[in-house]
Amino acid sequence: MRDPSPYRVCFVCTGNICRSPMAESVFRAHAAEAGLDGRVEVDSAGTGPWHEGDGADRRAIDVLTAHGYEQNHIARQFRADWFDHLDLVIALDSGHLHELRALAPTPHDAAKVRLLRSYDPEADQNALGGLDVPDPYFGGTDDFEECLEMIEAAGGGLLDAVTEALDAAGNTAEETPERAAQSAESKRSVSAADGPADDDPGKEPA
Repeated sequence: MRDPSPYRVCFVCTGNICRSPMAESVFRAHAAEAGLDGRVEVDSAGTGPWHEGDGADRRAIDVLTAHGYEQNHIARQFRADWFDHLDLVIALDSGHLHELRALAPTPHDAAKVRLLRSYDPEADQNALGGLDVPDPYFGGTDDFEECLEMIEAAGGGLLDAVTEALDAAGNTAEETPERAAQSAESKRSVSAADGPADDDPGKEPA
């Protein structure tokens, strides 16, 4: 049996300079530690074009470096035609979730979009902010540290889901990888409920 194609995960926030590049770096490191090099491809993007071509926010870089994560990031905007080659599109907050699902060409593509914190079994969807990872852009180092903690807390559940999806793809051609990952998430009884979008027009894209 031939090896399955790489499982492709894309993390998405607003401007692709804070939350999503942090999630990309963390998940890439966790996948490598799990021996999934070559089997998982990880990248990130933003819902808008504000920072295309820029590197990650310096505060994000500093926090990642302090915790031993590598990054080499150039911001870009998510495109609808990417859905065709992606298995999972991981939204950092409910606003991104709604925007990405609206952008998806088909219901099948829309089902690929999941909230990152829906993979954290300890996350409380009924708490203030629900399953959102708050935007740290207007904050300081502590806000970026909190962002990293939330990303790391969800990383194990996401890695389990991706590993299960890869195993399923290797054993059967009938279940698609993204469907297996979604099934794995559902078993954790943490809902990826649609939260309210952030409609603050004064919010800086990060």
